[in-house]
Amino acid sequence: MVGEGGKPKAMIVGGSIAGISTAHTLTLAGWDVTLIEKTSSPSTGSPTGAGLGLDPLSQQIIQSWLSHPQILHNTTFPLTIDQNNATDSDKKLSWTMTRDESFNFRAAHWADLHGLLYNALSPNVILWGHIFLSFNIEAEKGSVIIKAVEVETGKVIEIVGDLLVAADGCLSSIRQKYLPEFKLRYSGYCAWRGVLDFSKIENSETITGIRKAYPDLGKCLYFDLASGAHTVFYELLNKKLNWIWYVSQPEPEVKGTSVTMRVSSDMIQKMHKEAEKVWIPELVKVIKETKNPFLNMIYDSDPLGKIFWDKVVLVGDAAHPTTPHCLRSTNMSILDAAVLGKCLEKWGAKKVESALEEYQFIRLPVISKQVLHARCLGRIKQGLPLPDREPFNPKSAKPEECQELLQRNTPFFNDVHFTI
Repeated sequence: MVGEGGKPKAMIVGGSIAGISTAHTLTLAGWDVTLIEKTSSPSTGSPTGAGLGLDPLSQQIIQSWLSHPQILHNTTFPLTIDQNNATDSDKKLSWTMTRDESFNFRAAHWADLHGLLYNALSPNVILWGHIFLSFNIEAEKGSVIIKAVEVETGKVIEIVGDLLVAADGCLSSIRQKYLPEFKLRYSGYCAWRGVLDFSKIENSETITGIRKAYPDLGKCLYFDLASGAHTVFYELLNKKLNWIWYVSQPEPEVKGTSVTMRVSSDMIQKMHKEAEKVWIPELVKVIKETKNPFLNMIYDSDPLGKIFWDKVVLVGDAAHPTTPHCLRSTNMSILDAAVLGKCLEKWGAKKVESALEEYQFIRLPVISKQVLHARCLGRIKQGLPLPDREPFNPKSAKPEECQELLQRNTPFFNDVHFTI
């Protein structure tokens, strides 16, 4: 199938960061790209969007897609320190267990990064307001045909192309067609998440208190570990504080295609009361003053043995559902996109399968180790048992045990190359 201007044609399902990143790299590789996205328009601040961290390589890759690379730094905040604190819930005291001052990430709000990447794309790439229905591969021509329905009119459309990219998230329906027995693994805990906008309360007791308790806010990724719980806390651009609190609980019932739960005011009130029991008062105030906190169920999966079939390839959370403890989800998605684009550029449209083989060969060992490390790190920080060790106790942890908490222990932390 020949796309616009005689180019090969790629269809991407899913307009989150993985899908939009892939649209960038495939366009640069000389492909005509159409991206199908169910939401009706670009996000202007998704209620379920929160903070994320970009590693140095992802920063470099994103900057290569922008006409003005410095825009990325203008819309993100530095995270130069990775610090793990222990909290004594009874005494409401916390202290530093381990600190890495050579951390070189940047913090972004999901909606800000998504908007930046979307605005750098050609406007005709994305079909907003279309729900992906199905696909099939035409054996004779080797084409991929997808069907989608326009939400507003109910009209069903067909698109024919040379490649289908599944960027449809951890509950991917495209992956399910090839792996019908696939199931996500519940981690044993959920995450309360929120972003406090403090632009109008900058001099309040809450903000002066939190800055005193966390003096490196604005450049530090803080983790607080209590008995059987932990939080993540850092500042975002435009006077926002991002927090995550992991709570061990039985697996909730998943409804629809989202791992974000609807929460009632009663649930929020109970969460506030529990926070008072566990965390220092300064952090509790931030949690209580955050509007519209939400609850994510935390899943991952055992590493997949394959991430492509025929002319169908997985990227982002569709390829590697992961827990968030190594700040890998967004970074893995961006690197998936970069490697896939380089492979398709190298092999050309007539050798798509060779390109996908190389993409899989490069990415599978990296993402598999990172997913398993994030799983292990999450269980350590949450005080859950592991097969070969006692649950981690922040109050009595030895220095060498504390060192295991650092982000830089993530496999391939400083050693991922995508130049082919």
